[in-house]
Amino acid sequence: MRVVPVVLSAAVVFSCLPVPAAQAAAAVPYVCTVVATGAKQDVSIDVELTVPAQAQPNEELTIGWTGAYAAGSELLAPATGLEGDIKMYAYAGISGIPNFTSATGVAEIGTVIPDEPIPLPATTVDLKTTPRNTGTGQVHAASVNFGLRPTEPLIECEIEDTSGRTDYPITVGTAGQDDDDTTPTPTPDDSDSTTPTDQETEEDASETTTEETPEEAPSGGVDTGAGGLAGPDGRALMGIGLVILLAALTGLRLRRPRRS
Repeated sequence: MRVVPVVLSAAVVFSCLPVPAAQAAAAVPYVCTVVATGAKQDVSIDVELTVPAQAQPNEELTIGWTGAYAAGSELLAPATGLEGDIKMYAYAGISGIPNFTSATGVAEIGTVIPDEPIPLPATTVDLKTTPRNTGTGQVHAASVNFGLRPTEPLIECEIEDTSGRTDYPITVGTAGQDDDDTTPTPTPDDSDSTTPTDQETEEDASETTTEETPEEAPSGGVDTGAGGLAGPDGRALMGIGLVILLAALTGLRLRRPRRS
């Protein structure tokens, strides 16, 4: 009896997990053109896409492509045949999300017999793409080409009428998630700054404002022989000169003859 609640709870858990969106195959009408000759054929392919229910920006996702010819509407190989390692290139179109427009996949075809139906892959073809922004959009079948390289198709098949194709919903990201990645702005390193410190500024200022000033004459300048302002006092010399002048005048006075 205790097993029953466990089984029920597990069923609830698994039912909540996101699963790829898949719908029944829908017949898609194509017009296929042989590039070399321009010959055209009307072809109908039942295309089924398997789209992931949830995707994230900047993460590659896979869309499964499965196709089979509708009865009596196969693509016939040209009478000249298709030489080389022929591949099928399948495309899916995406709308509703910016910068998210298509997905591409490739599959080996094998031997192609002239005037016989060109075989389609028996297994699912993985179409790869990477969304860049968040949003909700629609995925649908697109063109199918056959050739050696994706840029040089030998047969091109374009959808003739898009009104009947099936749209598959797809959601990228979650609500409130930013579309663009943000990169933090680097903070400048103070250690690389070339601005001088206060101490260096004060030292430079003191060096530019220093002036040479004459030294004061030391006491006893005569004895030391110091130049500049050092030397004997001028007042003493003037006193000695005055004494000599008075003595000379007195001598002259005494030598003058007296009148009788």
